[in-house]
Amino acid sequence: MKGKLYLIPTTLGENEPLEVMPYSVRKMVELIDHYIVENEKTARRFIKKITPKKSQPSLVMMKLDKYADEMETRTYLDVCEQGISVGLLSEAGVPAVADPGATIVKLAHEKGIQVVPLVGPSSILMALMASGMNGQSFAFNGYLPIDKADRKKAIKELERLSKEKNQSQIFIETPYRNEKMFSDLKAALTPQTRLCIAVDITLPEEYIKTYTIAEWKQQQPDLHKRPAIFIIQK
Repeated sequence: MKGKLYLIPTTLGENEPLEVMPYSVRKMVELIDHYIVENEKTARRFIKKITPKKSQPSLVMMKLDKYADEMETRTYLDVCEQGISVGLLSEAGVPAVADPGATIVKLAHEKGIQVVPLVGPSSILMALMASGMNGQSFAFNGYLPIDKADRKKAIKELERLSKEKNQSQIFIETPYRNEKMFSDLKAALTPQTRLCIAVDITLPEEYIKTYTIAEWKQQQPDLHKRPAIFIIQK
């Protein structure tokens, strides 16, 4: 029998893993020795935290980041042919969603390897849950353009789509550019468009608020270098 590809979520910050994930995640980490990861150091730290007694020298870490060679990554699931299961470990949250792991999941399907997603925190879905916006129709748009003019155009387009489709529009930003994003949203969106900002989800300092743009203009939340999800609905 072939091994399986397990999609293993991690915490969204430095909280205790079993506070936000079911025991099934710990159980699978205890059993799996082969991992595909973005950063070996943080992956090993997570594994040690969730299973302190697991032997670190026995772990096989295969790197998947922007520098990874495509031909090499296509060999990462070869061990599954020998009946060995592999864990795809996210840097934060769930694998393959706003995460490079999607390429490995695609490869698993091509090779006929069973993909097993495990339950864990998704900042995107948790932000939507807490936003009060449309959870029946929504779109995740990843990162918006960096160029100011292109970003303004993208923001206005998302606002238009939100009204036209009655759809929540979700996006993210690099944490050190959050405050610039907030400023651009206040400048580009109409006063009655609602904006949810969800910061540090699952952490003690979690902050999730939804206001109209007119109301946000009276607010100044601390967003600097804090992981954030933005959602708008017109």
